Amino acid sequence: MTLKNDYAQPVSVIDPAPVAEAPPAPERVPGAAPRRPWWRRGRWELLLLVYAAYDGSRLLVSGNQLQAQQHGLRLLAIERAVGLSPEHWVNHAFAAHPWLGIPADFVYSTLHYAVTAAVLFWVWRFRREHYAHARTWLLLTTTLGLVGFVAYPTAPPRLLDGSSGFVDVLAQHASIGWWSGGGGVPKGLATLTNDYAAMPSLHVGWALWCGLLVFRHARGRALRVLGLLYPAAIAVVVMGTANHYLLDCVAGVAVTVLGLLGTGSLMRLGARLEARRATS
Repeated sequence: MTLKNDYAQPVSVIDPAPVAEAPPAPERVPGAAPRRPWWRRGRWELLLLVYAAYDGSRLLVSGNQLQAQQHGLRLLAIERAVGLSPEHWVNHAFAAHPWLGIPADFVYSTLHYAVTAAVLFWVWRFRREHYAHARTWLLLTTTLGLVGFVAYPTAPPRLLDGSSGFVDVLAQHASIGWWSGGGGVPKGLATLTNDYAAMPSLHVGWALWCGLLVFRHARGRALRVLGLLYPAAIAVVVMGTANHYLLDCVAGVAVTVLGLLGTGSLMRLGARLEARRATS
């Protein structure tokens, strides 16, 4: 006899294990950005600040014309004492030959800013890993130059009295350029420049900064050679146009080298301060 099972076997329904949900992403505060070391923040703002101080330093030395001229004459006396004073014959050559003087005027009035900005952009665009170092180097060099302008205001050769024998080549050819007798700046803006910022020569200092960066990071041999020749050419131009003395050029090289030597230490100090600030 077969017993019939009238009860259905219960069917167990097992729900799939719930999938663990990822924790919600922290909400981003609008406008917030990861903190970066100070030398990586405000790339262009820092440069504009230092340049504003560069031109603004005239406020600290204005009114010292007699002292600035005395400093210029003292530099000439030192150069003559050691037998190195090429300013007069270079300046007279530029003044006597327009084919030398006119190009030099344009070089003096433009390349100091244009080439420096172009090299800085080139490093930022194509050698990004070296940009922070290059920018900090330029900032430190310029800051050292500002210290020189304030501590030793110096009238350029073109602003010495007439007995000094220098010719203002920029003023000589002002009718064909946008400048006046105000050191290569556009007409009407001469009062915005520091006329007594001859020592050290940041024209030479910035040119050396440009030349060394191009020599180190450019790939073409010709371009690297031009990088080395550029600061030497600028030194001749600034003396030929009666805007700097030989000792100004030497001092420009010195502040650039000091800036290079101090850049690594300054960046390491900034990193330590940033790390301490982050952990506090």
